[in-house]
Amino acid sequence: QVQLVESGGGLVQAGGSLLLSCAASGGTFSSYAMGWFRQAPGKEREFVATISRSGKWIYYADSVKGRFTVSGDNYKNKVYLQMNSLKPEDAAVYYCAANDLITSRRASDYDHWGQGTQVTVSS
Repeated sequence: QVQLVESGGGLVQAGGSLLLSCAASGGTFSSYAMGWFRQAPGKEREFVATISRSGKWIYYADSVKGRFTVSGDNYKNKVYLQMNSLKPEDAAVYYCAANDLITSRRASDYDHWGQGTQVTVSS
């Protein structure tokens, strides 16, 4: 059973950058497709990005494409989300998730979730 722990959230001004990290333990990291999701107050959890086990397949939500970059490090058992040009509407709790099948935009396809890290963007 893989455990996921996110870090790197915080307060940033609009236009700024943050690097989120997700550390995995208790499982074979390279066996999982990884995803990033976010949830703002009063809104449903939404897809942000996903990366395949090999790192070959990467998909982004249209709202973050060109600004966010997802990457993985199988040696460190970590996945990252580099967020640039942040906007107030990017503010949310960001979650890392893992599933042992394929990359997916659906939260329901992910079996393992971290506790989330808060990202706040001031205008």
